[in-house]
Amino acid sequence: MSDLFWLSDRQLSLIEPYFPLSHGIPRTNDQRVLSGIIHVIKNGLRWRDAPADYGPHKTLYNRFVRWSRLGIFDRIFSELAAESNPTTLQIDATHIKAHRTACSLSKKGMFPAILAAQKAA
Repeated sequence: MSDLFWLSDRQLSLIEPYFPLSHGIPRTNDQRVLSGIIHVIKNGLRWRDAPADYGPHKTLYNRFVRWSRLGIFDRIFSELAAESNPTTLQIDATHIKAHRTACSLSKKGMFPAILAAQKAA
């Protein structure tokens, strides 16, 4: 499939220092799994609908949940944004309907940085 998203080696090398250390069993190919996570989120897919080229959908989901709870993605985004010193900002006018249970995601630890900011305020 030509419409699949793949992180380049350069992109992966920029975010690799933020990955947690592997304990015991080596992790599955980080480039493949992270590309799959980005593809699912970018296209608004269910985890189950992820193309098989990215590996098992359960692996994508588990890595996303585990790294979200550890704050890995928050750290990657904040560090890359701080390093890039952007001169152009873009505002996305996309909107979606959220399910009534979506407001509880921060309480379950899915977004640690947001939860910490709410507790500090």
